[in-house]
Amino acid sequence: MLTGKQKSYLRGLANTQRALFQIGKDGLSHNLYRTVEDSLEAHELVKVSVLKTCEEDFKELAFDLAMNTHSEVVQTIGRTVVLYRKSKEQKIILP
Repeated sequence: MLTGKQKSYLRGLANTQRALFQIGKDGLSHNLYRTVEDSLEAHELVKVSVLKTCEEDFKELAFDLAMNTHSEVVQTIGRTVVLYRKSKEQKIILP
């Protein structure tokens, strides 16, 4: 569980990043879960963009994505979700 200060720090880091993944009309899939998990292990902080063609509810989609990748939602803004999960080789030092 992240504290408010840690989430604020991670939001600042995510602000300069580009979205690594886009979710479109096909929605969530097992392949997407695996690739996001691999990216979380490599980067710890991942930005996901949800396109307007996606018919699923945005908040549910963010929750499902976090639950299935064993990560935490740092921020949802517009149609973008920022996820964080600590990796084995910790790259981001939280305050």
